[in-house]
Amino acid sequence: MTPVRPEPIKAVPVRHPGRWAGAIIILVLAAMLVHALIFNPAFQWDVVRQTMQDDTIIHGIGVTLELTVLSMLMGVVGGVILAVMRLSPNPLLSGTAWFYIWIFRGTPVLVQLVFWNFLGAIWENLSIGIPFGPEFWSESTNKLIPTFTAALLGLGLNEAAYMAEIVRGGIQSVDEGQTEAAHALGMSRTATLRRIVLPQAMRVIVPPTGNETISMLKTTSLVQVISLSELFTAGHDIYSRTYQTIPVLVAISIYYLLMTSILTVGQYYIERYYARGANRTLPPTPFQRLRSLFAGRPAPKTGHDVVPGLEGGGHV
Repeated sequence: MTPVRPEPIKAVPVRHPGRWAGAIIILVLAAMLVHALIFNPAFQWDVVRQTMQDDTIIHGIGVTLELTVLSMLMGVVGGVILAVMRLSPNPLLSGTAWFYIWIFRGTPVLVQLVFWNFLGAIWENLSIGIPFGPEFWSESTNKLIPTFTAALLGLGLNEAAYMAEIVRGGIQSVDEGQTEAAHALGMSRTATLRRIVLPQAMRVIVPPTGNETISMLKTTSLVQVISLSELFTAGHDIYSRTYQTIPVLVAISIYYLLMTSILTVGQYYIERYYARGANRTLPPTPFQRLRSLFAGRPAPKTGHDVVPGLEGGGHV
C-alpha cells in the first residue's frame, strides 16, 4: 500500500493591524512636525543661526560645562564619602550621613542656591580659630563665596546627597562573601572597599551616575536665580533685549541636545566597559552595527567578549 503523503501546511502569517495603524499615525505626526519646523515663520531659522554664534551664548556654554564638571566631581567624591559613612557601624558617622542626605534631598535645589548666595546675611565673616575662642583669620563671606562659588556649592552639595544613595546601592549590590573573603586574606576595610567592592559596584553605579550628569547639565539653568550667566541665562538676556523668544529658545535647546547627546554616548561606552566582567558577550557598538548593516552580515563580537576560564587570552 502506497503511503499517503500529508498535504503541505499552509502557514498564514499573523496580521498586526494595530502596528500598521500606529506606524501610519507616527509617520503622519512626524511629517506634520517636519512641515511645521520648515515652514512656520515663528522659528526664524536665520535668527537661530545667528544666536548660536553669539559670543554670549558661547560663553554661557563654557560656564554650563564648568559648573557641570565641577558639581559632579564634588557630588561623586562627596557621595562616596557619605555612602561609606552611612554604611559604617559607627552610629555617629552613619547618623551624620543620614542627616546630611535628609536635609539636602528634602529641600529644593533652587532654595539651596539662593541660601548659599545669601550666606553672608547669616554670617557676615567666615573665620578660622579656636572654637569659642580667639580668631586667627577672618574674611568677608561675600568675598569668599562669590556667585559662581555659591552656584557650585548649591549644585555640588545637593548632588552629593543623591550620589550617596547611588553609591550605597552599588556597594550593597556586591555579595557579602566578597568582603568576607577579602577580610579572610587580611585586607583592611579600606583596601577591601577600594580594590574589591567598588570595582564590582561600578556596574550598578555608572548608569544612574550618567543620568545624574545629564540631569546636572540641565539643572545648571537654575543658577539664573542668583544671576550667574550660563547658557540659559545668556539666552534669556538675548531674548529679553530682542523679543525673539522662540528662535533663541530653539538655539539654546539645540546646544543642550548636542551636549546631552555627547554625554549619552560617553555613558554608553563607560557602561559597556564595566559590563565586561558580568556579560559573556557585549552588545555591538553603534559603529559595529552600521558596518554590519552595510556589509550584510551580523555584527562581529568584540575582543572583550572573554569566555570565563579563558581570561589569559581566549576570546569568543
